[in-house]
Amino acid sequence: MSRIGNKVITLPAGVSVTVAEDNVVSVKGPKGTLTQAVDSDITVEVEGSELKVKRPTEQKRHKALHGLYRSLLNNMVIGVGEGYKRELEIIGVGYKASSTNNVLELQLGYSHNIFMAIPSEIKVSTTSEKGQNPKVILEGIDKELIGAVAAKIKSLRKVEPYKGKGIRFVGEVVRRKAGKSASKK
Repeated sequence: MSRIGNKVITLPAGVSVTVAEDNVVSVKGPKGTLTQAVDSDITVEVEGSELKVKRPTEQKRHKALHGLYRSLLNNMVIGVGEGYKRELEIIGVGYKASSTNNVLELQLGYSHNIFMAIPSEIKVSTTSEKGQNPKVILEGIDKELIGAVAAKIKSLRKVEPYKGKGIRFVGEVVRRKAGKSASKK
């Protein structure tokens, strides 16, 4: 029995869900509209201010799809209602970030600056206050897209375990290693 798939999604005020004939679910809210094609075996029902996802049998495939589509639809409802925000922190001497017109410019200790075009669905902003590490803030309604862009930015300079330099999420804990001088005792 899928615990996640059986949970009912409550729709907040201002969010509406429509299910088309070809099992395409579209969620519309104050922040925008998202659509998701759902497998033909899974049924999506809208009852008042509740959204229910049901599966036809107890096959392993149906159980997996049941929980998957329930989570995807829940993320869509939260996205169009509240939106998602992801913050990345850049740690290192001389590392900088700036953004103009959804183009992110990063100085990460390489011989050249890195220019990264951010998709138009995501709003990117940077902050660099004195005494603080530069931050890159991603905001949007699509959780999957924000996660993919954040992972791509993070992969440009991975956090190294000795000094902790690199790009990380705000609040992320990095395990540090002792250097070679720690073993000489």
